[in-house]
Amino acid sequence: MILSGDTPDIETSTDAYAGRFAGPTGTWLLDEQWDAVWDMLKDCPGNRILEVGGGHAQLTGALLEHGYDVTAIGSVVSCANRIKPFLQNDRCRFNVGSLTNLPYADDAFDIVIAIRLMAHMDHWQDMLREAARVARHAVILDYPSVYSVNRLEHMLFKFKKMIEGNTRPYRCFTTNDIDRTCRPYNLAYADRRRQFFLPMVLHRMIKMPGLSAFMENCCRGVGLTYLLGSPIVLKLARTRPVADKNVAPPRSEDAPYTTQSLTKTA
Repeated sequence: MILSGDTPDIETSTDAYAGRFAGPTGTWLLDEQWDAVWDMLKDCPGNRILEVGGGHAQLTGALLEHGYDVTAIGSVVSCANRIKPFLQNDRCRFNVGSLTNLPYADDAFDIVIAIRLMAHMDHWQDMLREAARVARHAVILDYPSVYSVNRLEHMLFKFKKMIEGNTRPYRCFTTNDIDRTCRPYNLAYADRRRQFFLPMVLHRMIKMPGLSAFMENCCRGVGLTYLLGSPIVLKLARTRPVADKNVAPPRSEDAPYTTQSLTKTA
C-alpha cells in the first residue's frame, strides 16, 4: 500500500512499529510518555476521549484503566489491529476516517489526543484544526522540538536509520507554530512537558533503562531538559466556554467501521 503524507498511522499501527518499543527500554520510554500525557490530562474535565491515529495502542490501555471513554480513529481498518483486545465488550470504539477531516460533530469529545502523529503529516494544520473543532475542553499532542538535538536530524538520520531500521523523516515544530494554528479555534497553550534531553535512539542503543533514567534525571536536574528536551507533550486548552451540546461520540451502529464490523471481517 502506498502511504500518503496524511496517513502515518498506517505504519504506527503495525506490529513492526511496536517493535521499536519492545523490551525494558521500550517499556521505560512508553512509561515516560504516559507520565507526560497524564500530567496534561489529569486536570482536564470530562472523560470522553478521541485518540486520533491511536491504533499504536500506546495509551489506550492506560486511558481505559483510568476510566476514560475512548474512541480511536484510524485511516484504514487495519489501524485497529493492535487495539482489538480493547474493542471487545465495547471497552472502546474504533472508526475509520480521514485524520484531516474528522467525521464527528463540533465538541463531540471532551479531549482529543494525537500522539506519534503530527510530525509525520503533510497537512498537520488541517489535523490540528479538526482536533480543535471536535475537542470540547482540550487537545493533547506531541511533537519533536526545533530547540533540541532534533535540529541535527538531517545529520543524524543515517545513523538513526542504521540503529533503528524503520525510522522515518519527521518535521520539527515550535510551540508557537501550534499555538498560532489553534488560537482562531479558541484553543491556546496551557502546559507542556519536555520528555528527554538525550536522543531516544541513544537509549535504544544502550538498552539499559536504569542507566537511561539516571542520565535523563541528571539532565533534568541541571535544567538541560527544560531548555532543550524533546519530544514535547503539549496541552492546548479551551479559551472560551462552549455550549453544553451533550454530544456523544458515535457508537458502533453509527459508523461504517466499528467494533462490530471489525469483528465480522477479522
